[in-house]
Amino acid sequence: MSIEQIASSSQKNSADFNQPLPLHIANLICVRAGKAMPFAREQMSAIDKAPIKAPVAVNFMGLTTDEQADRRHHGGPLKAVHQLPVATYEKINTEFGLKVRVGTLGENLTTEAVDGLPAMDESTVCIGDVFQYGDEQVNGSDSVQLRIVQPRRPCYKINDQIGQFKLNKVPNIASWMTKQGIAGWYFEVVRDGMIHADLPVYLIERSYPFATLEKLWQLSNSKEKIDAEVIEPWLAIKCLEDSWKTVLAKKISKG
Repeated sequence: MSIEQIASSSQKNSADFNQPLPLHIANLICVRAGKAMPFAREQMSAIDKAPIKAPVAVNFMGLTTDEQADRRHHGGPLKAVHQLPVATYEKINTEFGLKVRVGTLGENLTTEAVDGLPAMDESTVCIGDVFQYGDEQVNGSDSVQLRIVQPRRPCYKINDQIGQFKLNKVPNIASWMTKQGIAGWYFEVVRDGMIHADLPVYLIERSYPFATLEKLWQLSNSKEKIDAEVIEPWLAIKCLEDSWKTVLAKKISKG
């Protein structure tokens, strides 16, 4: 796919969200958290997330009831909250003939589209987008505001997690997800607050309408060098996590 095609497809898919803000784009249908448990390879992991029924506090490190066993690669201010489209599970199950259930792959938030708008996914959300989960007050506290700062990079734990439910070894699903660019995204917390299921989700800020996650994955996975004028706007995005800028900078054509 040419750079022109990448730009065209991303702009088309995200266009429905380019309306006056704030825009009610979805409803939050589930909030999940996990505890660190014994996992594959004699490790601990909290990748398996269970629904939370009661409101939960969110601060700069994420949901206060959520855990990450490997704090070197998971969690922290730039990976505070993870959202994954439900369609990711549908794609995995169709591609590999599996029945992986929602919540298996570590996401905290699941949303559902409203009013005929497209679902929140990698083709419709952008780096820098700020979403508000709930109206101004949720149980007497401020509603949570979250900013997308990077896609999730699938790792081997996805294969190990799915493999726990299969008698036979699973293929490299993590690698396939990377090539497809369907791993969801991480938020940083803009405003602390309370969160729970059944809240409205508002897009309240879109600073970089060109910067869909779909386009970021396509640029990052490109085997060809790319003109500097295409990459430089991405490098200027202050909130984009630095390791992604490093990847993009290496794609710049020297010619």
